[in-house]
Amino acid sequence: MAKYIFVTGGVVSSLGKGIISASIGKLLQARGYKITIQKFDPYINIDPGTLNPYEHGECYVTADGMETDLDLGHYERFTGIETTRANSMTTGRIYQSVIDKERRGDYLGKTIQVVPHITDEIKRRIQYLAGAEEGYDFIITEIGGTIGDIESAPFLEAIRQMKWELGRDAVCVHLTYVPYLKAAGELKTKPTQHSVKELQAAGIQPDILILRTELHLNDHLRQKVAGFCNVALECVIQSEDLPSIYEVPVNMQRQGLDAAILRKMGIPVGETPMLGPWNHFLELRRTATEMVHIGLVGKYDLQDAYKSISESLSHAATYHHRKVKITFINAEKLEEEYSDKTNKSSLSGIWEILKAQDGLVICPGFGQRGIEGKILAAQYAREHDVPCFGICLGMQMMVIEFARNVLGKKDANSTEINDQTTANVIDLMEEQKNVSQMGGTMRLGAYDCELQADSKVAGIYQETLVRERHRHRYEFNNRYLSEYKANGMVPSGLNPASDLVEIVEIPQLKWYIGTQFHPEYQSTVLHPHPLFMDFIKTAIKS
Repeated sequence: MAKYIFVTGGVVSSLGKGIISASIGKLLQARGYKITIQKFDPYINIDPGTLNPYEHGECYVTADGMETDLDLGHYERFTGIETTRANSMTTGRIYQSVIDKERRGDYLGKTIQVVPHITDEIKRRIQYLAGAEEGYDFIITEIGGTIGDIESAPFLEAIRQMKWELGRDAVCVHLTYVPYLKAAGELKTKPTQHSVKELQAAGIQPDILILRTELHLNDHLRQKVAGFCNVALECVIQSEDLPSIYEVPVNMQRQGLDAAILRKMGIPVGETPMLGPWNHFLELRRTATEMVHIGLVGKYDLQDAYKSISESLSHAATYHHRKVKITFINAEKLEEEYSDKTNKSSLSGIWEILKAQDGLVICPGFGQRGIEGKILAAQYAREHDVPCFGICLGMQMMVIEFARNVLGKKDANSTEINDQTTANVIDLMEEQKNVSQMGGTMRLGAYDCELQADSKVAGIYQETLVRERHRHRYEFNNRYLSEYKANGMVPSGLNPASDLVEIVEIPQLKWYIGTQFHPEYQSTVLHPHPLFMDFIKTAIKS
């Protein structure tokens, strides 16, 4: 029978519950257990697909086409598991399911209440993966938000019930914050104590506490927390600031987090497993001294907006014995500076930053803002033979730039940006033309891509059929396919069922490749994506 680990958070948000959940999964995997990780978010949105990246960061996409929280990316990158729509849940989906049942009459006229109907639905969703064919030993469930939030109450009640019903087969790991007051020169445990009291007030006694801190905590402070919070000293673990999130599993293992979980569940601990390949990756990161400079050309000036891309670049650089220096290049500012300069040959400012990069990534996104800046960056990369990787909308900007400046179609555009363009080289997908709702209606999830045998991408993948994840509404307009081929931009990857152009490349250039799909969703710590690996290798040589 599957055992359950619940991960909750207190004091403040953004402490890193996702990283801790992924680290627990990694450590249990190393002991030979089969695990999966799921995220329950208290917001009422059905999924994060319609959320502003400035508020919520990147929207991650699973292989089966679910738009999810970015933490699922951490789960996959750390553990190598493939998540599905069952691994991501929101209050919106929970309530939608209960309301649909009520409308069908499934409750036989009963009054629908938060307890038991909403909490029962939460429990059903938590336990759903226990019936999967994979036969999981552990199901790790991260609860989004912070203890004390009104919207978290039904989730906490569901956890309380499950802990009571399952006994030793369920543990609660609570992540809290221990702040340092510089004026007093002291670390303060009171916020943690109050956070635990909030949890206890909900009927949940945490089994393990993880204390997030910028400074090392001595045993006296840990003992104080243990005494006030009714937790054994060996179960009070600190999570200090580290040079990389990928060092967290090793730090947790060093302090015996996985062993403490097993002991709480009455499972023999055995020997501590070696994390050989993981430690090799960390050693490569520590010993790398030279830099490779990559510019991300986008419009969301936020660390988490392009999280999977930046992590994929980091993975690839590490295996090439480099540190990656990622510089965000604001596409709007590129456009503004270019428009303001009367003498385009004397461009400076953000253009100098663009020119200083070893390679450029034209980022994905939606909407008109920053579009012309991305097109200018693609033009610069093409004309100066700078390694350039266009992803989703970034690939479409490469296509538009080529049409304008090589094919001579000065009005070329996407109908997303200008529905009156006379050269709609990027157009709305046929199956999208009758779609009226925004959420969950794009081309989502993994689709096959057939690679041209003699293409650059086929050489990179070392195969001619791959499967990659999508998130888009617009596509390359095949009416213009022959013109692109005749002038040097090759459609080197096609979907075999629909002829959708998945990849374009210019073989004459060092590395000029655009993908309609999102390869960053499939890069993991131990298996970096081949496109990112080859892109970084070329950028290093440039």
